[in-house]
Amino acid sequence: MPLTPATGAPVHRLVPSPAGRTHLVEQGEGPLVLLVHGFPESWYSWRHQLPALAAAGHRAVAMDVRGYGRSSRPEAMEAYRMVELVEDCVAVAEALGERTAVVVGHDWGSNIAATCALLRPEVFRAVAMLSVPYAPPGGPRPTEVFARIGGEDEFYVSYFQQPGRAEAEIEPDVRGWLAGVYAALSADTMPAAGAPDPHFVSRGGRMRDRFPADRLPSWLTEEELDVYAGEFERTGLTGALNRYRNMDRDWADLTAHHGAAITQPSLFAGGAQDASTRWMSEAIEAFPHTLPGLVGSHLLEGCGHWIQQERPEEINRLLTDWLAGLPSA
Repeated sequence: MPLTPATGAPVHRLVPSPAGRTHLVEQGEGPLVLLVHGFPESWYSWRHQLPALAAAGHRAVAMDVRGYGRSSRPEAMEAYRMVELVEDCVAVAEALGERTAVVVGHDWGSNIAATCALLRPEVFRAVAMLSVPYAPPGGPRPTEVFARIGGEDEFYVSYFQQPGRAEAEIEPDVRGWLAGVYAALSADTMPAAGAPDPHFVSRGGRMRDRFPADRLPSWLTEEELDVYAGEFERTGLTGALNRYRNMDRDWADLTAHHGAAITQPSLFAGGAQDASTRWMSEAIEAFPHTLPGLVGSHLLEGCGHWIQQERPEEINRLLTDWLAGLPSA
């Protein structure tokens, strides 16, 4: 991670949280910007943003979400519901002595960040979402929706929702599985158009059967892959996968907020080659109604799902320009 005298070295900390502890990495001084990762990642997915945000005058903090890395991993599946993860983010801000924060999320972290803004607007004064656009809570029960997707194949979310099933595929070869999923969803290594879609599982098959083999995306070195693999080899995957196993609970927990807009200043950026932005194109079109405080919405051409790692300089510029235009904390 590049450092300058102005930004200082990143500092690892453990702070109290409702689950026990949250591990975070902090760099810089100024208004708090909380960075929330997705699956299957960790605080390390923000390694390019921490120094850039710090150099721009912010207190950049990348956390390990509950169930990941050095953060606590409760045993109960229901401990990973969205309302619990929001309170973890609130606890991080409080532990750092901050009254308010800007929250930025990627993938599942985008959903967590959006829900933070929705449920705790007095703490989270602005929100940026990467890769996964905001869609208000509501609609049909999630498990029923996912079960209808895929035809003869099984949608990956349904696959992940069955306790122990994905773990049995991933944990015997964590590094190989991670390399495959990172390549499968990166613009420069994803399967060609018309090839079997890696978001779906053949009946009786495995996700990795459709992953690219023996190549890494250009944004990921062998050493960086070792960092990710080392964390998941130590922790296992159950805590991370439990996020998928709480989607019906989230739907019920957020009943009072079904259809709700997020009114704080917001930003969205996604990859044009990311399935998330294609599948959720109607959510992006609805932003004038669902994100009335939207400052900018950007689709990066030639970019896949791992947007802040595939295009770090562009994302850093989008974030720092957006942050510079926000009202003072």
